[in-house]
Amino acid sequence: MRAIALIDCNNFYVSCERLFQPGLEGKPVVVLSNNDGCVVSRSQEVKDLGLKMAAPWFQLKDLAKRHGIIAFSSNYTLYADLSNRVMRLLSQWSPDQEVYSIDECFLDLTGMADLTQYAQTIRSTIKQCVGIPVCIGIAPSKTLAKLANHVAKKQKHYDSVCDFNAMTARELDTLLAQIEVGEVWGVGRRSTSRLQGMGIVTVLELKRSSAKRVRAEFGVVMERIVAELNGVACLELDDVTPPRQQIICSRSFGMPVTLLADLEQAVIAYTSRAAEKLRDQHSLAGGIQVYIRTNPHKEKDPQYQQAMLLHLFEPTDDTRLLCRAALSGLQQVYRSGYAYQKAGVMLTEIIAAAARPRTLFDDVAAQQKSAALMETLDHINRRMGSGTVQLLGEGVRKIWAMRRGNVSQRYTTEWGELVVVR
Repeated sequence: MRAIALIDCNNFYVSCERLFQPGLEGKPVVVLSNNDGCVVSRSQEVKDLGLKMAAPWFQLKDLAKRHGIIAFSSNYTLYADLSNRVMRLLSQWSPDQEVYSIDECFLDLTGMADLTQYAQTIRSTIKQCVGIPVCIGIAPSKTLAKLANHVAKKQKHYDSVCDFNAMTARELDTLLAQIEVGEVWGVGRRSTSRLQGMGIVTVLELKRSSAKRVRAEFGVVMERIVAELNGVACLELDDVTPPRQQIICSRSFGMPVTLLADLEQAVIAYTSRAAEKLRDQHSLAGGIQVYIRTNPHKEKDPQYQQAMLLHLFEPTDDTRLLCRAALSGLQQVYRSGYAYQKAGVMLTEIIAAAARPRTLFDDVAAQQKSAALMETLDHINRRMGSGTVQLLGEGVRKIWAMRRGNVSQRYTTEWGELVVVR
């Protein structure tokens, strides 16, 4: 029988913070989104208080004070590095791995003996070598593996590992009858409401539903979900993440921005980050969209939002050329007299670098010089830290930078912030 495992890091951002501050164990901890806006990660202690994901932090100050909730600003540099360590370690346990998100990955464990014990060994190894706790769900399909992981988290007697393959058909159906249909991977809130209206409330009822009826009501995607719930693998593991067809980089500002010069700094910074991602996947962009907007939640303030898409003369991954185009678009959409809350850029018309169209008028020498410069820029920033070398246009005094009032140290990537043991 096929054995697909989903490994999911528990409360990942909170676990990263606790790793270097053991005194946080057992205490209610949350990690906040950009500009310390909303809750994006909660410790179990916070979940037990009933605090919901994405709750606005400014509304929770009194609750936090009463219960001693400790809040951290997002430290994406730390989280990304620890995620990479976990995923590299997991790759040693199976020849087939799909990294699904920053804190989740699938492994194909087909043919492994005593899967539950094998999974427990994986868990203990990750905990010992990286320090991050994980739960593991095992099943014959990815959708069922997601559900098995859900059970491993929610039902403590499984000791963080749930193997659906080890259950009889009756045992599995009994378990699925206790899980709401909204917990199925790929079933959103709207689909949940429609399914409930059809009398399909539990996962078991969806599993036993007519594939023909489901396809007629929802389409082929839901039909595949039903097949996956019946153990038929319709979703294969992706060994290599396909290149993104659009790359977006946007942020809300730490304070309202009114001046064009400050917006230009932000747009240059965002374009630089997007260009790095573009080069990471060995691609070129043929277009770039830049947009700005005011705060839609401040209805009494003058409102304005606008975007502009610019097509480049030729596809490129050169940060300088992309920034030049982005600034041209920004200058055309900018209007004075508004307090801007957010800006962003989106790279479009993305193609593989190897597929660059050639013409008789190509300046090959200039392209080679550009490639060498960008390679050097990326090498320095990877080695010495993001932003070590940047365009002057990003500025030094960045009043627009997002608020991070309680960000922890970059314990694993910055020499000056390494943990000191006395």
